[in-house]
Amino acid sequence: MKALISVDMEGVSGIVHSSETNPERYDYQRGRELMTADANAVIAGVLDAEPTADVLVADAHGTFRNLLPERLDRRARLVRGKPRALNMLAGLDEETDAALFVGYHVRAGEGPGVLAHTMNGEILDVRVAGRSLGEIGLNAAMAGHLGVPVVLLSGDDAACAEMTDLAPGTVTVPVKEALGMAAAVTLHPEEAQDRLRRAAADAVTRRTEIPPLALTGPLDVEVDLASPHTIDLAMLVPGVSRAAGARTVAFTAPDYGTAYRLTLLLAQLATIRPA
Repeated sequence: MKALISVDMEGVSGIVHSSETNPERYDYQRGRELMTADANAVIAGVLDAEPTADVLVADAHGTFRNLLPERLDRRARLVRGKPRALNMLAGLDEETDAALFVGYHVRAGEGPGVLAHTMNGEILDVRVAGRSLGEIGLNAAMAGHLGVPVVLLSGDDAACAEMTDLAPGTVTVPVKEALGMAAAVTLHPEEAQDRLRRAAADAVTRRTEIPPLALTGPLDVEVDLASPHTIDLAMLVPGVSRAAGARTVAFTAPDYGTAYRLTLLLAQLATIRPA
């Protein structure tokens, strides 16, 4: 059995503020420790259920260099650094039996949700076949494109609700109740990690009962961008055009894998500043 654990940071137990998720801020080291502890709890849960499982952990926040390698459960392998194929899902393939999303957050514009956004501050919304998707939906659909179910998601209550709306069978673990963008009622991290371990074991055990999220092509995709400069750059990508609305670009993808990769490219273009 092969499992891919994708670990973001904003939805980790105890984290409520960007000072805990930004490498340039004073509380980042504490955030890294909390992130690593949540990841270890999920690794342990997977291996409680499947002791011989091949567990791959994808560091999926910011620089993709946040998890503390020396403190990660030695039974798992770690994917870190960027750029890399499939971004937050690096290591996922058709041979993967289950994907688990740890520390995820609600999409941009939704809330209350702790540190809500989609990819970066320049992406205001992504709509695939008319449905608004954030990182949860975009990544769950990419897993589904490869036939892999997302069996577990942890984050605040808003993130868990977003996952349930997309895939009702997924086991969700709300580790905090969002009060706003930078405020929440949180579980004690050790309590959250106990719940994560039990839930991960349960989710992996029930993996064959949870269907993958499948979006079949062709798919019309619209991306709302904050910066006119990014829109100008997007016009250099074959197949991408300006859509109705000053902030929107659009394209049609033959399948979801193409839609996912083009959306990642637009998000990367959004990080380029005018010369």
